[in-house]
Amino acid sequence: MTSPYDGVQWVGMDLHRRRSVLVRMASDGQRVGKMVRINNDPARLKREIAKAGPGAKVVLEATLGWYWAADALAEAGAEVHLAHPLGVKAFTYRRVKNDERDAADLADLLRLGRLPESWLAPPETRELREMVRGRHKLVNLRTSCRNQAHGVVAKQGIALPMSDLFGTRGAAFLDDLPLPVGYATRLRALRAVMSAFDTQLAWLDRQIATRLAGHPGYQAIQSIGGIGPVLAAVFTAEIGDVTRFPSPKHLCSWAGLTPRHRESDLKVMRGHLTKQGSKLVRWAAVEAVQHAPEGTPMRAHRERIEARRGAEARNIAKAAAARKLLTLVYYGLRDGEVRCLARQDNG
Repeated sequence: MTSPYDGVQWVGMDLHRRRSVLVRMASDGQRVGKMVRINNDPARLKREIAKAGPGAKVVLEATLGWYWAADALAEAGAEVHLAHPLGVKAFTYRRVKNDERDAADLADLLRLGRLPESWLAPPETRELREMVRGRHKLVNLRTSCRNQAHGVVAKQGIALPMSDLFGTRGAAFLDDLPLPVGYATRLRALRAVMSAFDTQLAWLDRQIATRLAGHPGYQAIQSIGGIGPVLAAVFTAEIGDVTRFPSPKHLCSWAGLTPRHRESDLKVMRGHLTKQGSKLVRWAAVEAVQHAPEGTPMRAHRERIEARRGAEARNIAKAAAARKLLTLVYYGLRDGEVRCLARQDNG
C-alpha cells in the first residue's frame, strides 16, 4: 500500500544560531509528521532531511550562518531554495509568531510558488565574498582609527602642516610630536593597530588578485573610468553570475539604485532611490563615479546632468551616473569586454 505522503515533500527550515526547526508538508499542504527541532549540526540535519525522501524541496531564510545548512542540504540530495528575508515579511502578518509557524509559512510559500527567493551563490563565490567583504570591514576599522588619531591631535590644538597625516611626512611629524603621556600612549596604540591593518589589507589584496587573475570580467570592468582592482573585485564578488539578471536594469534595481515607484489607479509617485539591495555594490558604484577621471564617460555624464539641473542636483547626477556605470559593469562581466569603450579606443 502506498503512503498518503508519497511524492515530493516540501520542507520549511527556520534557521537560528544554535537550533533550527523543520516542518514537512505534502503537495496538498498537509503536514507530514511532527515539527522537529534540532541542534545545528550538518550530520543531524542530513539524517533529518533524509526522512523527506529523495528530491525534497527545502527552503530556509538567508539569515546569519546559512552557508553550512545550504551545503549540508545539497549534499543530502535536497533541492535548496533561499528565501529573501524582506520579501518573506510581506507574507507573514499574523497574531502568533513562533518558530514552527515560521517554518510552515516558508514551506507553504515554496509549495504555492510565491516564495521571494534570493540567489543561492555557489561555494566559490561565497568564499570570494568573504575576502572582499572582510577587506571592506578592515578598511572601515582603519578609517575609524585614523579619525581617532586626528581627534587626539586636535584636542591639543595642533595645526597639521600636511594634508595626509599618515603619509611619509605625517609619520615623521607624529614621531616628533610632543604630547602628554596619556595622549601619546593612545596615539601610539592607534598607529600600531593601523600598521597591522595595513599589513593584513596588503595580504588580502594579493589573495584576491590571485583568485581573480584569470577572470575576464574582472579585467574588463577595470577599463571603466573610476574602477580599479579593489572596486572591480567588489563588483565581481557581489554580483557573481551576472547572467542571473535579464538586463542591466534588473542589476541596477537589485543594487537599490532605482527610484521608488508607487502607483494606484491614476496616481503615480516616484521618489528617492530604494536603497534596497546590495549596499556594497551601491557604495562601489557611487565611489567609482566620484573618482572617475576627467574625460571619462562617467565623469562627462555626471557633469552634463549637474550643468542642466544645477548644483543642488549633485546627488541625482551621481545616482544617474552610477546606474550608467553599473550598466557597463553588467556587459563587462557578461561579455568579458566593454564594447562601447573598446570602440572609443579603436577610434
